[in-house]
Amino acid sequence: MGLRAGRDVTLEELIKGIAVVSGNDAAVAAAEHLSGSVENFVAKMNIKAKELGMANSEFMTPNGLPAKGQVTTARDLARLSLSYIRHYPEALHIHSLTSYTYCTSTHHNANRLLGTCPGVDGIKTGFVCASGFNLAATAKRGDVRLIAVVLGAAVPG
Repeated sequence: MGLRAGRDVTLEELIKGIAVVSGNDAAVAAAEHLSGSVENFVAKMNIKAKELGMANSEFMTPNGLPAKGQVTTARDLARLSLSYIRHYPEALHIHSLTSYTYCTSTHHNANRLLGTCPGVDGIKTGFVCASGFNLAATAKRGDVRLIAVVLGAAVPG
């Protein structure tokens, strides 16, 4: 996202930076703001993951960057996505943004399904060398919402 030390940024802007830009700096800043430290936030992430039934996930970072012992599954991320959409449906307007400008830098959402596949309105893409390209996508047509999670793709979706 390009955050600078000492600059005030609203939580909404951090969420946009996380959702659209995949801003690792925004994820760390949000974690520190919400829980006082990255460590406290990650501990809360793991508690919530267990509450949601994410039995095969263990988080070590707030941003998904590789860390020893950090694991998840497509099923667990689908479970998280479903809970997120049920509890915060209004947040999909952020996840469906095709671009986001912070200060003078404009970033484009890496979710290539947005605007090309009818009904797609989120959720999150990611890439790390250790696992490749990852996508948690959701779409709604009529009264039906679908969630698809793809992990470890060799090329972006």
